[in-house]
Amino acid sequence: MDLERIIERTLFASRWLLVPLYLGLAFLLVLFSIHFFRELIPLGERAFVLGETEMILAALDLIDLTLIAGLVVMVMLSGYENFVSRLDIGETEKTISWLGKLDTGTLKLKVAASIVAISAIQLLKGFMEVQSLPSEKLLWMTIIHLTFVVSAVLLTIMDRMMMSGHR
Repeated sequence: MDLERIIERTLFASRWLLVPLYLGLAFLLVLFSIHFFRELIPLGERAFVLGETEMILAALDLIDLTLIAGLVVMVMLSGYENFVSRLDIGETEKTISWLGKLDTGTLKLKVAASIVAISAIQLLKGFMEVQSLPSEKLLWMTIIHLTFVVSAVLLTIMDRMMMSGHR
């Protein structure tokens, strides 16, 4: 066997080094679930005494955690599928048919859209607490959110330009 073939096989096999990272993301989902219920249970206990604003803010926190967890699932499953090995999940495959359609470009766009959504939730929380937040902090939150929005739009435009070039 020549040196080039050994190098190529080694490089190809090295993709399996990503597996511990994807397993780490699965463990991160466990941690997010624990944190979610750690927030939800006290919320349920206080639901009848909380005001509308506090309830909405608590709901936004839980939605934020859920969006981030969904983002972790997208990265974990599509990353494994794209870079390591095809998932052999049988009947379940029909329910998550989107998985095979997420290439790295699409994944980047979904990640960017999720970041914008998470940032929007944080900004909404800031606006709901406008009396207690310094206006400078709210301004920076808005600027950061707009930066995420512009970045996501530019990523989308670049992706469409690249796709039209491939046709």
